[in-house]
Parts: sequence; structure tokens; C-alpha cells
Amino acid sequence: MTSPHQSLQRTEAVARRQLLDVQDYDLRLDLAADDKTFGSVTTIRFSSQGGPTFLDLKPVRVNEIRLNGAIVDPDLLERGRLPIETVAGDNELVVDAVMPFRNDGEGLHRSTDPADGASYVYGMMFMDAAPSVFACFDQPDLKAPYTLHVHAPADWTVVANAPGTNPEAGVWEFERSQPLSTYFVTVVAGPYHLITDHHDGIPLGLSVRASMASALDADADELFTMTKQCFDEFHRLFGIRYPFGNYHQAFVPEFNAGAMENPGCVTFRDPLVFTSRVTRGMRIQRATTLAHEMAHQWFGNIVTPQWWDDLWLNESFAEYMGNRVTADVTEYADAWVDNAYARRQWGLSADQRPSTHPVAGNGAKDASAALQDFDGISYAKGSSILKQLNATMGDDVFFAGVIDHFTRHRFGNATMHDLFESWERAGAGDLSAFTTNWLRTAGPDRIVLDRSAGVIRRTPPADHPADRSHTFRVAVATDGGWSTESVTLEAPETAYDLKGQALVLDPFEDTWAVVEADTSSADALAELLPSVEDPALRAGIWNNVRSAFHNAALSPAAVVDLVVASAPVESTEDSKRRLAPWLYGDVLPLAPAGSLERVHAAMLGKLGSTEVGSEFQLSALRMAVSTSSDPDELRGWLAATPDGISLDLDLRWRVLVRLAALGATDAAELQAALDAEPTGESRVAHMRAAVSLPTAEAKALAWDVFTGRLDVPNYELEAAGLGMWRDGQEELTASYVDRYFDELPYTVQVRSGWVLADATEFFFPVTSLSESTLERAELLAADDTLALSVRRRLSDCADDLARKLAIRKAYPTS
Repeated sequence: MTSPHQSLQRTEAVARRQLLDVQDYDLRLDLAADDKTFGSVTTIRFSSQGGPTFLDLKPVRVNEIRLNGAIVDPDLLERGRLPIETVAGDNELVVDAVMPFRNDGEGLHRSTDPADGASYVYGMMFMDAAPSVFACFDQPDLKAPYTLHVHAPADWTVVANAPGTNPEAGVWEFERSQPLSTYFVTVVAGPYHLITDHHDGIPLGLSVRASMASALDADADELFTMTKQCFDEFHRLFGIRYPFGNYHQAFVPEFNAGAMENPGCVTFRDPLVFTSRVTRGMRIQRATTLAHEMAHQWFGNIVTPQWWDDLWLNESFAEYMGNRVTADVTEYADAWVDNAYARRQWGLSADQRPSTHPVAGNGAKDASAALQDFDGISYAKGSSILKQLNATMGDDVFFAGVIDHFTRHRFGNATMHDLFESWERAGAGDLSAFTTNWLRTAGPDRIVLDRSAGVIRRTPPADHPADRSHTFRVAVATDGGWSTESVTLEAPETAYDLKGQALVLDPFEDTWAVVEADTSSADALAELLPSVEDPALRAGIWNNVRSAFHNAALSPAAVVDLVVASAPVESTEDSKRRLAPWLYGDVLPLAPAGSLERVHAAMLGKLGSTEVGSEFQLSALRMAVSTSSDPDELRGWLAATPDGISLDLDLRWRVLVRLAALGATDAAELQAALDAEPTGESRVAHMRAAVSLPTAEAKALAWDVFTGRLDVPNYELEAAGLGMWRDGQEELTASYVDRYFDELPYTVQVRSGWVLADATEFFFPVTSLSESTLERAELLAADDTLALSVRRRLSDCADDLARKLAIRKAYPTS
């Protein structure tokens, strides 16, 4: 079943760009009309070669459309497109429409804070959401300046891409912006708590909903300090000043992504304003996200990709520069170590799937296809390859080429070829071989140690052959210590003199490849790992282990042995890319009986041996909660936490969610906890706990969310999916496995865009480890009548399931 709106084809974008040149947009938004819709009057001035084209528009209803003064029949609008007949020369198009507020994190998202009943609005125009806010020619290479006029409730503050004024209550007027692609336009409006500052001539701002004001006040100094440090470094590296006026960072509710780089008004998910205690890993994640979005002001905003197949020019660069600048100039010098835990396996897993694609030139024929490639390849792999390229070129040539690129295409659009020509002009030499092997060929090489043959083997993926050389460090364990040496692989087999009892290949991420811990090294690591103090080496060891497990080259039992020997409490944040979720979701369900109890005991041991008040103590307690099977123990922590840890909102809900999964609480207790502290964070956690209960009613609630019979915001949608499929509840959820595949195609009727794909993944039956489930997943993923985003995400879930089945077959537990 296909989407009700058409996805822009690349051929259509090329034709429209050849026909049109957009001079400017004037937008009038009335956000005070009601809480379901808003008024949107768009005036577009553009020149044309003359002839037919189409406008993008997704309204609730149209009041009037005029092209060059003549009325256009609104009934011509079909599936988000309005055909128009332009005249040669100047044209003016005025569209007066009523648009929908949305609750899926796209378009103009409106939410009500359960803490105080206040409503908040923000714009997320990415990919194809802009036409649900204003009439436009929605493609990245039709950039134009925007002038916004906003009517809002009198007690609201409004921020947009350009500086603005508030001449009278409820009226906001904004300056004409620099040329922007449609997907960068935003407006953030509501009774936000606002803090301002300035640096080097740039006005700075921070905002969050009023109920989180004290948390932002507590974090403001750190956020402003990092912002100033990053600006100074980007100005030093690029020699080009930030050109978009104000730099506002808005932390907004129910945001789908980590952040969005809108010029002048960057939007972030508001859980990045910490209302409960967090570990250093979460602070590093926030710091690198902040720097990533600032890097976009140059990579993406000053110069924007011509088409989505060059999205890596945005994301790979921002990922590389964000981590680099964070590590170089902020207090988080260990940002690259955290990146190893949080991002490396995300990219490697994506690159090994059937859905892998090149970093560059990914062949996106339409905007919907391009959306599927905002994945670990475009971020983590692209960043790693740019890091390699920088190491080869050196900073002087690397940044000279980048600056040339920004200068030649300032406020315009460009392609990968344009950038590489700039590098070659800067002295990089012929980069064609690098481009072919690393950027235009999908898949990673697999690098393994063959102890019996005394060689290191390099094997390119069979479906994507390439001839890549690799130079990287090897960590060698000798006499209780570690040394490193450099290895270069230029052939399929390279002789290697085994000097130590354990080897770790490429622990410091010098190259992009799947490197796996061999069985002998893994056995030795159980003894060696506890004494490894170098955090980068520890991260490299865990990535070797994760890759070997992913490819069924290391048993779940061996992984559990390592966890028990040296609990990985240095990286336990609640991201599916880190160690703890991998351990709970992938390893333990396949591990021998008693493994959960062994891991729990190890976490209790770590909890008792770590420094009171340290982040490791907090991490150990969180992992102990997640692995506990004893309701009395969990309730003991509700009554009294260990010294050095307070029972804040986050920890309380972690315990309640675990009690729910064990069937040791009920809906009434969970509702009482929500009523006691009815914040947005509580509402999401409550949903996850409520559907985790081992009852028919709980699973029916989750299913109503999946089918759209119960309409909830995007964060609660995710929570419902995560809580539904619980280990040990397979009998209760068995009937939903077939229902998932039967009903998934129809979800396109109740959601679209980002959350359509997300719901496919969130509700996939991850606990149904059977060949029949895999067969149904692969069959449905092959159905070309299914929405493309659903097919892609379903294919990836099927790959995950196939790997779990392969691991279970290789290492049966009974």
C-alpha cells in the first residue's frame, strides 16, 4: 500500500530546477487560530523559462491560490502536488491555506506538556515535510531567502531562522534570511524558557519548555561554553565566519532525530537537557551533537548538496568535524572513545546488511529512497573514511580544499565532484581511486587473524569487490602488558608473527573494516580485560568482540564471560548503539541458562566496588536494575538507593519498567507514579512500563498504538514498541507475530515519513526467534507494493533476526 503523497523523483527535480529560479518566499503563519490547524499564507516570487511545473502543498484545506493574479482551481491538487502553468519571466504565486499541526515530529509539531498543560510548537521540514507547513518547490537546490511573519498567542516566544522582533503582543516579524533550502526553514513557538548570551559578535540563545527551566538553567553555562569553544575552532579551521545572524539552540519536545541544523535556529531533542543525573557518556553525546550541528552551518547550510545522493556531504562531514572539534577544544577530550562505543557498530552493522549502499552516490532516485540512507553508513562510515582521508592529506590540504569549496559555492548547491575538484586544486592529487574504492563501493572488508596459518586475512564483500589497502595498529598482549605495532595489508593474506597471547586488530579505528576477535584472543581477554586502563583500547576490544559475535564467530557464552570478568559500565547509556542494549537484546537471549543471573551478580559486584558517587557506580546500578529478576531487590532500591545515588525520576522509572516486565506491579501503581510526577519523561516511561506488563490488556494497548487506533506522540509510539516484546512473554505475544505482518502494510494510512519507518522497527517481533518469522519478514520486505521506508526497515530487521538464528545454530544452548 503506497503513500498518499508522491515522492519527488530526481528527474523531476532536475527538470524543475532547469525551469525555475526562486527569488524569495514570504510566509505568514497564524499559530493562534486553534490547536489542530494553523493558517499559512505563502507568497513565492520566482522566474521561469515558461511552461508547466508543479507546486508542493499538503494542506487541510485551501482558501485561495493565485498565480500572477489569476485564480488557480484548488481541486487540481492531487497527492500533494498542484500543477501550474508558469509564464516566461517573473511569476508570483500566492497560496492561502489551512495546515495541520502534527504530533509525529515532522512539519509543524505541536505538543502539550503534561507537567503544566502548556502547548509548544516547532518546525521540522526535513525531506518532504515542508509542504505541510507552507506551499513550496520542495527540493534542496531551489534555495531562496525567507521572510516570516508569525501571529501567536500573546504569551508565546517565537524564534526562526533569522533575527526577529516582537512589535506588539502576539506579533513577530523576522528579517529576510540568507538563501535556504526548504528543509532548513523552521519556527519554534510557545511559552519557552529563554536564556541569551553572545560571543564574538554572534547573539546566542537557548530555550526549553517552561517545566524544564531549572534544568536548562543548570546546564546553560556548559552549553554556552561549548558553543563558544566550537565557534572559535570552526572559525579558525575554516576562516569563514558563521553567516546566519543569531545562533539559537532550541531543545524541543518529541523530536525524532538527535537534532536538526536549521540555520540560525538549531533544534534538539529536549531529553538532552538533563532533568535526572546522567553519566559522562550522555554528556559527551550532547557535546558532539552540539558540535555536529554547528559543523552543518558550513557543511550543508552555506553549501547544500544538489540532491540527496550526496547527503554524506552533510552528515559524514558533520560527524567527523563534530567529534574532532569536541575532542580538541571542549572538556570532552575522550569524545572519540565514546564515539567508538556509540557509533562504530551502528555503521558496521548497516554496511554488512543486504541494504548496504555506497557512502556517496547512493543512487537515490527519489526523496523517499534517500531517506532510507540516513543511517550508520552516511554518518559513522563516512566519518571514518573522512578521518582516513584527512590523515592521508594532512590538515593543510584538507582544509584548503574545503575552504575553496565553501567559497566557490557560497549559499548555493554542490556535488561530491565539486568538493573533490577543490581538494585536487589544493594539492591532494588524483583522488579517483580513493573515491571508487572507499566512497562508491559498498560494504566493509573483513579482517581476521588466522592463527594456524600465521596470517591476517583481508576479504572484501563478495557482492561489492574492491581493492583497498589498510594500515592500522595492532594491540599485542605480552607479559600482562600491551604494546602496539603498525600493520599494512595490501594483499588478501599478510604474514604476521604472533608475539602475544591475545591480539586486538585496529583497536584505535585507523581504518574502516570488520575486525573480529579470534577465539583464542577472546579466551585470553577474560583474564586480561579487567586490567586494561586505556579507554580507547577497551572500546576497541569491545568492538572486536561485537563484530565477532555479529558474524557468529564468537559464542554468546564467551561474551557473557567477558562481561562477568569486566563489567562494561563505561558505556551503558540508553542508546541501541551502545553495549548495554546490545547485551540485553542480542547476547543474553541467545546465551546459556543462568547467564542473566551471572551478569546481574557481576553488576552487583561492580556496584559495590566502584567509587561512591561516581558515574561507574550509577552505570552499574542501572545495569543491575535491567538484569534483576528479584522484585524485592528492585523494591528495595525504590525504598533506599545506594549511598552516592539518589532516586531521581529516571531511576525510579527504570525500576518500575523492570518490575512491570517481571509482572511485579500493576496498572494502578504505574498510573499513580505518572500522576505523582506527570512530566513528558514520565509519560513516555509510563507507556513503556504499561505495555511491558505480562497481561493481555497490556499487549492490546501496545497493539492499539501500532495500528493507530490509539493516537500517541512519537516518543510514546517508540516506548510502546520497545515494551511490547519481552523475553519470557513469548506465549502472550505469539498471536501478534502474524498480526504484525498482516497489519504492517496498512500503517501507511495512519502515519508517514520518519515514524512510519520507525514503527516498523519498534514493533518488529524481536522475541520470535524462528525460521517462520524470518520467512514472513523476508517475503513481505520483497513486496514492492509496500511503502519503501517500511520495506527497508523490515529488511534490516530481518537481517538482524537471520544473524540471531545463525548464532543460535552455531552455538546451541541445549
